[in-house]
Amino acid sequence: MSSSSFAQASRQSSAADGEPPTKRARVERGPGSLDSLSEERSGEPADKLDGNAPPAPESDDDLDYPYGSDATASANEHKASDLYLDTINRALLDFDFEKVCSISMSNINIYGCLVCGKYFQGRGRSSYAYAHSIHDDHHVFINLETTKVYVLPDGYLVSDPSLEDIAFVLNPQFTRVKIANLSSPSHLSKPSYDLSHRPYLPGYIGLNNIKRNDHMNVIIHSLLHVPPLRDYFLLSDFNGKETELVKRFAALAKKIWNPRLFKSQVSPHEFLQEVNRASVGKFRLEKQGDPVEFLGWLLNRLHQDMGGTKKKNSSIIFSTFQGELRVEMQQVIVQPDEVGNEKPKFDIDRDIKSTVSPFLFLAVDLPPPPLFQDAVEKNIIPQVSIHSVLAKYDGVTTQESAGQLRRYKCQRLPRYIILHCKRFTKNAFVEEKNPTIVTFPLRGVDFRAYLDAPPSHPPTVYDLIANVTHESVAGTTRDKENTIWKVHLRVGGGGGEGEKWLQVQDLIVEETRKEMIFLGETVLQIWEHRDAGSTNGATRMDVDRR
Repeated sequence: MSSSSFAQASRQSSAADGEPPTKRARVERGPGSLDSLSEERSGEPADKLDGNAPPAPESDDDLDYPYGSDATASANEHKASDLYLDTINRALLDFDFEKVCSISMSNINIYGCLVCGKYFQGRGRSSYAYAHSIHDDHHVFINLETTKVYVLPDGYLVSDPSLEDIAFVLNPQFTRVKIANLSSPSHLSKPSYDLSHRPYLPGYIGLNNIKRNDHMNVIIHSLLHVPPLRDYFLLSDFNGKETELVKRFAALAKKIWNPRLFKSQVSPHEFLQEVNRASVGKFRLEKQGDPVEFLGWLLNRLHQDMGGTKKKNSSIIFSTFQGELRVEMQQVIVQPDEVGNEKPKFDIDRDIKSTVSPFLFLAVDLPPPPLFQDAVEKNIIPQVSIHSVLAKYDGVTTQESAGQLRRYKCQRLPRYIILHCKRFTKNAFVEEKNPTIVTFPLRGVDFRAYLDAPPSHPPTVYDLIANVTHESVAGTTRDKENTIWKVHLRVGGGGGEGEKWLQVQDLIVEETRKEMIFLGETVLQIWEHRDAGSTNGATRMDVDRR
């Protein structure tokens, strides 16, 4: 038996016994061997190369190492690559973090070691990846931008079908056929499995709470479960003109919906690092924040970065979430009514200033909790229905602000309505929390009463697809340090048994009962317009009629 055959046999024997694979057998340094060729080209032995030298220019790094066309060299190349590929450790590969060199901290021309998972810059003779391949005996590297795999220090390109899964995890690709049923009940019946054979449902996986970024995690999940926005980013193939924020958000979307993950969780680190830079430190990993503020910033920034203007439907953000709101304002004049009560009201005989403005989400006000409570009332949490808080937009209810009366009514409703419950208020001393519970059905909320439209207008019925809740210590004082953010996500649709709801809190994903969803302190909701005739024969449940 030849020495190379013996090395392969011993390696297979070790793998069969459950032992970790040994390092590859070294090819003897003979004339025409790979190591000999490497020395002849570099002019000095491979083990004497300076691993601390600065990386070579990118143009030098992209040059392949051409070998002679003789059959012997080609055969040795394939044999060596076979020996190297079984050293790949998929359990150590993590492409969720920023793609920067672990030594130089540069983000230019980065390669990932498929043996240990570390990132290095370049693959030329004076690069960090080249030195790593010699000093640590790790030889298989993938270009994190092109997904091409190379063997170092020999420098040749490897094309093997067994590497396709790694390339897909690094850069998932989707087609319209693959994403056609992501919002249908059939998606529930197609679980995927990670390397540990744990099942997970693509799109409904945990996001790592690196430090204090759970308030941003719930917004990421909510937006990436809005079908038009999700499909836009899953099918995207940006060519370099878009900003880094848009590219990283698209990459995160593809990871969350990837059906072939190595581990059933995703870290948003790479995207959130860019959020920190783009927001000039306003939204940071280590600082707890407000998800509504982050949502407003993110929607406007994505709209701007994708070339959006003030015109309607100028970006996927506006075409999905933008509506129009009429605001009528009049100076406050208090006039007593018949019984002597003095209450501000609109006087049609005086000037009314009316403006129509676009909106991306609607803010609703919660009734204030009782100021004075006895021992019994302290155990009672006030409740209010969603239609009570939406009455703000009926065009009749008035609000007094800065010496003016205002009333609101929608002129155009978007396909997806974002509702924000204003639960937190600041005074001169402390930030207060309103614990009032908003009750709502999961399906069938009609927004017709809040839209200025003729009777012939198409139906305005909406169904809930995402619900963000806030949990903290009991009381009316906001405690940011002990705040927990959760999001409820709809799986499938149409109501009935084909519709499930999952609760996601960082890495914890679990199914939740429909009738329990409204019991949390809702801060944010996304409602989807129900197209006429799209009920799919679903039966109404008790929770739908609440």
